Amino acid sequence: MPQSVKSDVPGTANGRRAAAQRHRVRQDLASAAMHLFATRGYEATTVDEIAAAAGVARRTFFRHFRSKEEAIFPDHDDTLVRVQAVLDSADPHEHPLDTVCRGITEVLRMYAQVPEVSVARYRLTREVPTLREREISSVARYERLFTRYLLGHFDEGAQRDGDDDPLLAEVAASAVVAAHNHVLRRWLRGGGKGDVEAELDHAFDVIKATFGSAIGAGRIPARASLDQPPAVSRYGEVVVAVARTDASPAEILRSIEEALRRRP
Repeated sequence: MPQSVKSDVPGTANGRRAAAQRHRVRQDLASAAMHLFATRGYEATTVDEIAAAAGVARRTFFRHFRSKEEAIFPDHDDTLVRVQAVLDSADPHEHPLDTVCRGITEVLRMYAQVPEVSVARYRLTREVPTLREREISSVARYERLFTRYLLGHFDEGAQRDGDDDPLLAEVAASAVVAAHNHVLRRWLRGGGKGDVEAELDHAFDVIKATFGSAIGAGRIPARASLDQPPAVSRYGEVVVAVARTDASPAEILRSIEEALRRRP
C-alpha cells in the first residue's frame, strides 16, 4: 500500500492525527461562523469571511461543509456515525427501545460536551430561520435512523390484524427524539446548567413505561406461520406455552391440549 494511503488509514497514528486535525479545522470554522453570524448577521456573512476568520482557504471550507449554515452544526455527521455504531453493536438480547435510548444519548452528549457553545448556537438558531430549518433537518436524520432500527426488529411480512408493532415502532422512535429535544431545549434555555443526562433518563423511563412492554408483545416466533398455535415447550412433565398477548383463552387452551396430545 502506498505510504500516502497508509498514512490516512483510521486507527494508525497518522490516521488519528489526520482525524484530530480535521476535527480542529471543523471546530475553528464553526466558531468563526458563529461569531460572525452573531456580530454581523447571518445574511451579511460570506463563506470567504468565515474561512478567513478561521485562517484557512475557501476551498478548505468546502472540504468540510457544503454551505455556511452547515458550519454551525459541525458534529452531527460524526455523531450520526457514533449512533449507528451503538445500534450495530447492540446486544441481541437488549430491548430495541433501550438500544435506541442509548443511541440518542450520544446526541445529547454532543451538545453537553461544551455547554456554552451549545447555548450560543441555540440562541442563534432561534433568531435565524435558515439555521433553525437546518437543525430540524439534522434531527430528522436521527429519527429516520431510529425508525429503521425499530422496524428492523419486526417481521412486517408476518403481520396480521391486531399486530401494531410497526405502528408502535414508528411512534416510539418519534417519542424518543421528541423526549430528547424537550430535555435538550429546556436545558439550553436554562443556560446549560444541571445534569441533563439524568433528566433524559427520566424522560426515557416515561417512554419505556408507555411503549416498552407493548413493542414486540404481539410478535409471533420467526419460524411460525400465521396459522400455527402459540409456541409450546416441554420440560419433563411441565408444559410451557408462549402465546400472543391478544390470544384468546380458548386459543391458549387449545394449544396446551394439542401439546399434551403430542406428548410421547
